Amino acid sequence: MTDPQWENLKATIAGRAPRGTSAGFIIDSPWLPNWYGRPILDYFTSDDVWFEANLKAISDFPEATFFPGFWSEFGMCTEPSAFGARCSFPVNEFPFAHKIIRESSDIDSVEVPDPRKDGLLPLVLNRLKLNKGRIEAAGHRIRFAVARGPLNIASFLMGTTEFLTTMMLEPERADALVGKVTKFLKAWLDLQRETFPDIDGIFLLDDIIGFMGEPEFRAIGLPRFKELFDADVSVKFLHNDAPCAQSARLLPEMGVNLYNMGTDITLTELQALTANKVTLLGNIPPRDVLARGSPEEVTIATTNLIDSLADRSRFILSCGGGMPPGVGSENIRALLDAARLGGR
Repeated sequence: MTDPQWENLKATIAGRAPRGTSAGFIIDSPWLPNWYGRPILDYFTSDDVWFEANLKAISDFPEATFFPGFWSEFGMCTEPSAFGARCSFPVNEFPFAHKIIRESSDIDSVEVPDPRKDGLLPLVLNRLKLNKGRIEAAGHRIRFAVARGPLNIASFLMGTTEFLTTMMLEPERADALVGKVTKFLKAWLDLQRETFPDIDGIFLLDDIIGFMGEPEFRAIGLPRFKELFDADVSVKFLHNDAPCAQSARLLPEMGVNLYNMGTDITLTELQALTANKVTLLGNIPPRDVLARGSPEEVTIATTNLIDSLADRSRFILSCGGGMPPGVGSENIRALLDAARLGGR
C-alpha cells in the first residue's frame, strides 16, 4: 500500500472520505496465482512468483487499494501449522490443515506455539524480510499485521462442527481453546509489528463469528477480539463474510473500524447496525457477479450499489469477501471504471 493510499484509508475511517468512490480488494492465494498464470504451489514456494504476482496486480490496477498488500501467507495452513497441524499442499488447489484435536479433552494438552520458530510462521516473516526492499522500491510499505482470527483457528484445530458443538456442550473447554489461540495470536501480531515498524494496522479474518449466536459470541468471541484489537494502530480491520447481522452491532465494541462482510446483508443495514461508526468494504457478490458476470453486469451491480447509499462517508467499494477465484481483469476494470463514475 502506498503512502497516499494509506492516508486516504485513514481519512475514510475518520469519516473524511476523499472525493469520489474508493475501491479496494482483499487479494491472496485463492485468486492471485491463477490470475497471474501460475499454479498455487509456485506462488507459495517461489519468492519471485509471489512478488511478481503482487506487483502485477498493483501495476495493472493502480487506483485500487489491495489489502493487506503483498500478503505473505500459506492459505489456511499458516497459523494451524504452528500448533502442529499436518498441512496438505496440492499443486493447484487450496491448501488444507488437518485437525489435531480428536476429543474435547485433548484441548487440555494443546500448547501455545512460539511464532518466532513454530510452523510456517518463520517462513511467512522471512519472506517479507527478504522482499521488503523490493516492496518499498515499488512504492509500497508493509502496513498490516495479519492473522486468521481465534475462532477460525480453533475450528481448524478441532473441526468446525466439533468446535461449535463443544462451545454449546462444554463452553469452558471451548473458551480454554480460544484463550490459548488468542495468547498465540497476540504474540504473533506483536512479532509482526516489532519486525516491521511501518505496520499501523491489524487485519484479522474470522468467518466462524457468523456461525455463532450472539450470547455465545459475547461469552467466547467478543472478549478475545477486544483483546487482539486493543493495540495502538490506526486501522483495525476485520473480515467475516459469513452472516453477520447478530454480530455487526458489536463491531465498535470489538474495536473494529474497517469491516469486510459477505452479501447476506446490505450496506445500508450495516450502517444502521454500526451507527455508521465502521468503514465498510464491500459488497458486490464475489462469485455470481464479479467472477461469473459479464463486464456489463459488473458495471450495473456496481452502479446500483453506489446509488443505494445515502451516506458514502465511510465506504470503500469491494466485493463481499476476498477476491474469489476466476475473476478476470476485464471485470475488475469494469468495477473500477464504475467506481470512478460514482453512480448514476
